[in-house]
Amino acid sequence: MQLYTKTGDKGLTKLVGGQSVAKDSERVQAYGTIDELNSWIGYLMCDLSQEDVLREELLELQHYLFDCGSDLSTPQGVYPYKVDQSLVDWIESKIDLYAPIPPELETFILPGGHPLAASLHVARTIARRAERHIVAAMWSTDINQEVLIFVNRLSDYFFALARFVNYQMGVKDIPYERGSKVFHAITKEDVERWSKKA
Repeated sequence: MQLYTKTGDKGLTKLVGGQSVAKDSERVQAYGTIDELNSWIGYLMCDLSQEDVLREELLELQHYLFDCGSDLSTPQGVYPYKVDQSLVDWIESKIDLYAPIPPELETFILPGGHPLAASLHVARTIARRAERHIVAAMWSTDINQEVLIFVNRLSDYFFALARFVNYQMGVKDIPYERGSKVFHAITKEDVERWSKKA
């Protein structure tokens, strides 16, 4: 298999379907950052045993991230998109599983704690960067909106999972010392009510 094609030597790359775009376009930045996130997850999984349930979950997430990258590199109408509401439901169910287990937060916390939790916080920030690139891309090109929603949930997922890992490992979250009380008891019903008004 020939790995280098020389087609990118002039700063261009091809999307699914053959359209050429600049390698620094927001679409390419978006799916490139998703690839970076997927690689980071692969790295942090190296410390998890083959039998670890979390490893299986993160492996499943890696497949979903590949789907996200595939959709972002596919112009609308070329092929059917892969990411749909079922993936959004999946990640929301994981957030709802992990978020209630540690004590409720009242202040911002510093990223860190157990090494795995710290790695998950890195994943959270990469997910946020991917989201920013996806939003930038959507102003100039049609994208699968379900990818944006899924990636928006990703940072919440990694935050909830990092806190869960710290809690399971007996490591306390470190509060941001210069912050005041910022979190309030918001229920899922509140969020659904607000989204209907938006």
